[in-house]
Amino acid sequence: MKYLRVRNVTRKVELGQKVRVAASMVARAVGLLTTPSLRSGEGLWLSPCKSIHTFFMRYPIDVLFLDHGGKVLHQKTYSPWKVSGWYGKSNGALELPAGTLHQAHTQIGDLIEMKEFN
Repeated sequence: MKYLRVRNVTRKVELGQKVRVAASMVARAVGLLTTPSLRSGEGLWLSPCKSIHTFFMRYPIDVLFLDHGGKVLHQKTYSPWKVSGWYGKSNGALELPAGTLHQAHTQIGDLIEMKEFN
């Protein structure tokens, strides 16, 4: 399993220390559905990804859609049973515990850096 450390470079704040990578079609389809919650510092990077849904989710999540350079194209907190818009320029979606983006003051246009570790 691959993990990422995720940092908002613009705000100089860490968003996640243990973000799973979902790169296969199966991993992206399952996403967070099997998790009872996300702890602080956890998350999921879905790539490629242009849209997400929270059907069958048990908890709200913060979502960032990022372009290929890591720039935030869209951000929002999604409660269960919602669907995001379609973000054609998105390289992927970063799913984090609800409240993470507010605490980090993350905004559209911010630069997000992801570093892999095992």
